[in-house]
Amino acid sequence: MEFGLFMMPLHPPYRSYADAYDRDLDLLVEADRLGFHEAWIGEHLTERWENVPCPDLLIAKASAMTKNIKLATGITLLPIHNPVELAHRIAMLDHLTRGRFYWGIGHRAIPTDLALFGLDPKKGEEVREQAAEVLDIVLKIWANEGKFSYHGKYFDIEAPELDSVMERGLHMKPFQKPHPPIGVAATSIGSSSIKVAGSHGYIPMSSSNLAPKYLGDHWTTVEDAAAEAGQTTDRSQWRIGRDVFVAKTPDEARERARAVLGRNYIEHQRPNRLGSGLIQATKTDPNMSDDDLTVDYMMENIWIVGDPEECAERIRKLYEAVGGFGHLLAITQDPDDPQWEHECLQLLMEEVGPRVADLTGKA
Repeated sequence: MEFGLFMMPLHPPYRSYADAYDRDLDLLVEADRLGFHEAWIGEHLTERWENVPCPDLLIAKASAMTKNIKLATGITLLPIHNPVELAHRIAMLDHLTRGRFYWGIGHRAIPTDLALFGLDPKKGEEVREQAAEVLDIVLKIWANEGKFSYHGKYFDIEAPELDSVMERGLHMKPFQKPHPPIGVAATSIGSSSIKVAGSHGYIPMSSSNLAPKYLGDHWTTVEDAAAEAGQTTDRSQWRIGRDVFVAKTPDEARERARAVLGRNYIEHQRPNRLGSGLIQATKTDPNMSDDDLTVDYMMENIWIVGDPEECAERIRKLYEAVGGFGHLLAITQDPDDPQWEHECLQLLMEEVGPRVADLTGKA
């Protein structure tokens, strides 16, 4: 079992932007010191709680402050980007990190992010179609040699061939060949994004809010899409996100989780999920009332909270329920006392990790 971070990032609105970014960077440095395998950093422009509009900037600075941890966009919201600019920004980031980079992608965004770019959130199929065209162009730019032309539904591109005398023209490719590993995040029941991961051989990533029964369906979708496209699957590459709070004793863990995870859930996550399929995805029983999804319910059924022994057992139970996975991504939380989260990560790596080292994700 490998451990990583999924840094949405979550920051309460009373935290200043500068302080929030400093906390994120401190946490990434600590995760690198502890031996965490990777950290995925989110992208939103209109979400005050998740206030990183340019994860590539945070990744670029973090890469200079860390040595081993893989850094990743978690995720790049494809439909809001110009593909020519995106191809160059991601390629440059891959060089800046010398290949210590994964590219996480998503085919949708929250409605206010889409609206900011003139996209209609109600036209979901059109948004996904535009996102697919963005990805297609980026990959073709990276693979291209010579003059590049693309005439699609949403973009018309004519790029000059590199002039060998003036050294001017389309030239930049990623550091990793043919490109950085690509991860696809999926947040909903019956996600179409997770199907993309299977059909293209990308890293599948499942959201922290999904109950185990729906996580299992995600992997089935990956396998079915892979089989149809002639791809192979590997459970050890499957990432599952989870809100995690480890402390030295069960009581301390629950007290801290109630203060931090509970704050994030009640003030931000639950209000955003009500009235959508995301709240349904959290239910262990589909007939449950939304009112039943309390902090106590989340702590006992979805989150991983406890001392190291209890958290190890919770991870093992999740692993068995979904049939195995290779990477657990702990959602970063931003408690008012940052030491709580640093202690949590240290216990997760040093005391929980050895207890689940036999869980490799291999069938």
